[in-house]
Amino acid sequence: MLRGRESSNIEDQRGSGGGRGLAIGGGGIGTLLLILVLWLCGGDPRALLDQLGGGGGTLPNQTQTAPQNQPNAQSNDDARKFVASVLGSTEDVWRKVLPQQAQVQYQDPKLVLFSGQVASACGYASSATGPFYCPGDNKLYLDFGFFSELKSQFGAPGDFAQAYVIAHEVGHHIQNMLGTMDKVHRAGNSNSDSVRLELQADCYAGVWAYHTQQKGMLEAGDVEEALRAASAVGDDAIQKRSQGYVVPESFTHGSAKDRMTWFSRGMQAGDMRQCNTFGR
Repeated sequence: MLRGRESSNIEDQRGSGGGRGLAIGGGGIGTLLLILVLWLCGGDPRALLDQLGGGGGTLPNQTQTAPQNQPNAQSNDDARKFVASVLGSTEDVWRKVLPQQAQVQYQDPKLVLFSGQVASACGYASSATGPFYCPGDNKLYLDFGFFSELKSQFGAPGDFAQAYVIAHEVGHHIQNMLGTMDKVHRAGNSNSDSVRLELQADCYAGVWAYHTQQKGMLEAGDVEEALRAASAVGDDAIQKRSQGYVVPESFTHGSAKDRMTWFSRGMQAGDMRQCNTFGR
């Protein structure tokens, strides 16, 4: 289990309700970001919501209220300590790596824990959205119920699978800091650009994993857990489970193979400059 310094940048909003808001169903990691992108570019988010509702990336068998059992039978406190440790690890790595490799000082994001639904600068989201990053407030959002689904529905158990999810969202934060998100927004946010954005976040997660491994913080099997999770949330894998067939033109996050490939590339190199998914 990955344990280290616990970040203090945790906002625990579980049990606070969140009021009545839009329940965004489906898409998994990053869906809310895609909807925000469409809105900022003058597009109609309803088209994306209709697509997701029809199976183009929808997480199977999700409900509007996340399961309350915690992954690996952890108590609420243990689960909170775990994500705080993972977030602390990402802070330690990127505070060093980002200035060295991109000449930019790292700014710590906040991680908001919620249950059921939550209000963010990007609007309201339900637990069915999955973990997401909101560039409007520089915050990561996570309902612990997703970790249970990652194990039971996606077949990707393990602490490091969960750590990969957080590191991926931190990757989006880095893209926001570097202006990559803004460039994608201004370019019109095609599906192909959305895929490249997600794959780069996977690669950045791999860079974090490389430097975490260099510190001797990984255990046997951790990398395999992350790769299994990356594969499980590939668009083709999700579409096969949810609708029985694959529509590559509707991909927004990348295939299982591509997600594993780019995570592995980041982890093998430890260099974010090797994560130029837009240069392919």
